[in-house]
Amino acid sequence: MRKLFLSICLLGCALWTQAKDFTQYVSPLVGTLSTFELSTGNTYPAIARPWGMNFWTPQTGKMGDGWQYVYTANKIRGFKQTHQPSPWINDYGQFSIMPVVGKPEFDEDKRASWFSHKGEVALPHYYKVYLAEHDAVTEFTPTDRAVLFRFTFPENEHSYIVVDAFDKGSCIKILPEQNRIIGYTTRNSGGVPENFKNYFVIEFDKPFTYRASVADGVLQEKQDEQTAEHAGAIIGFKTRKGEVVHARIASSFISFEQADCNLQELGNDSFEALVQKGQEAWNHVLGKIEVEGGNLDQYRTFYSCLYRSVLFPRAFYELNAAGSPIHYSPYNGQVVPGYMYTDTGFWDTFRCLFPFLNLMYPSVNKQIQEGLINAYKESGFFPKWASPGHRGCMIGNNSASILADAYLKGVKVEDVQTLYEGLIHGTKNVHPEVSSTGRQGYEYYNELGYAPYDVNINENAARTLEYAYDDWCIYQIAKALNRPKKELKLFAGRAMNYKNVFDKESKLMRGRNKDGQFQTPFSPLKWGDAFTEGTVGTIPGRYSTTRKA
Repeated sequence: MRKLFLSICLLGCALWTQAKDFTQYVSPLVGTLSTFELSTGNTYPAIARPWGMNFWTPQTGKMGDGWQYVYTANKIRGFKQTHQPSPWINDYGQFSIMPVVGKPEFDEDKRASWFSHKGEVALPHYYKVYLAEHDAVTEFTPTDRAVLFRFTFPENEHSYIVVDAFDKGSCIKILPEQNRIIGYTTRNSGGVPENFKNYFVIEFDKPFTYRASVADGVLQEKQDEQTAEHAGAIIGFKTRKGEVVHARIASSFISFEQADCNLQELGNDSFEALVQKGQEAWNHVLGKIEVEGGNLDQYRTFYSCLYRSVLFPRAFYELNAAGSPIHYSPYNGQVVPGYMYTDTGFWDTFRCLFPFLNLMYPSVNKQIQEGLINAYKESGFFPKWASPGHRGCMIGNNSASILADAYLKGVKVEDVQTLYEGLIHGTKNVHPEVSSTGRQGYEYYNELGYAPYDVNINENAARTLEYAYDDWCIYQIAKALNRPKKELKLFAGRAMNYKNVFDKESKLMRGRNKDGQFQTPFSPLKWGDAFTEGTVGTIPGRYSTTRKA
């Protein structure tokens, strides 16, 4: 009887938690009050599913601007499919859609509309805004690889929808008999093979009475196909007051056929049903952690941060017609089976995010780990900063930490032999084109026990500290795999290399020259020493110190 009572209580608690709406505490706008000069988060409102392949966002910035949505802006240029993990890394596979009235205007400044945050609703799974200059409402709700838009138009003889495939090489094709627009975009910020494309399919529920394609700023009516540096399309129709037009959109990194397959994620669901499913998906993930005892602002802070924590790394794999995971490899340009996740920098995330994923979302992190194995198989290296392929950013060999931590905490990939092989490979190699991947300066580090200051390798002391920690991680997984004693001794010894850059005089970690001497005599800063603007790594706006003359 006691067991039955306990079971009923547990079931009741589970149902109560499931019924709670954690999305009400999430504000995707938190962190958007940023500029290039000053970051207060550098975020954008990512309307998505947890770890979804495609995100959607209102676009206030110009095409190519990493600050694609800024809270202080008052105009929206379009609604953009985005894969951007950071404004510094920027975007890839992006295109946009925008409703306009009056005249078919493609230019992003001329088609832009004033908006107010009072007329804006932003939730993880749903976005809505009133576009004042077009007297139109835009709403959208996404799945992992597709999205449903709902446009509410005024009474107008000429209402239009603009599709912008962006510059750097794009293609658009209007299929009026199918109420469709298909195309591809190649715009990216690096980390892609030469054959990179993002294929998209857009399907409307209203026949076109107007159509035009755009090539490099030139609009051509009834021209249904364009391949150009910057391609786009405009379709139009007469609308009644309050008339609703839907656009079903999906994209693929594989092919138009796969984009069609991804479009099936929307099924036959109504807009409201998809909103509800998105809300349920987020509540399932956010509801893994329930906090109590705080005030409303604290709940909002916590769940808004949790929402950000389960966006990246994003899924980069797709499901074929049989429901099996496949992916376009951002490393070798081939379509291969298996999982792939991307858009994360391990230097930033190995300390907190990945241990958190191991703890709270181990099934998802197992897919991520399998994706890392695939990255090694396809490129010869585990990534350090992936977006979508190898990017030249940050230091260390932090994949060692992420892979070892997951394995030792029970999140185990099947191909552990390849996992370990890749870890060892990364300790004695550097990527031939992306020097931040692998270990830059490994020859010196492996021989001297540190990366020297005077051999033209930047951040040498920091590299030594990172490599030593990564060697400790490899030592731990080597023990778990019962590797030979000689191997264990090697990595146990290298794990102590952090001592080699410790200066007993200053009690600080300092760069050491190849001959073993510290780089310069130590001269600590005193009160009144000046601080001047400088750069650290690839991120402007940080500070370095300099002595007054």
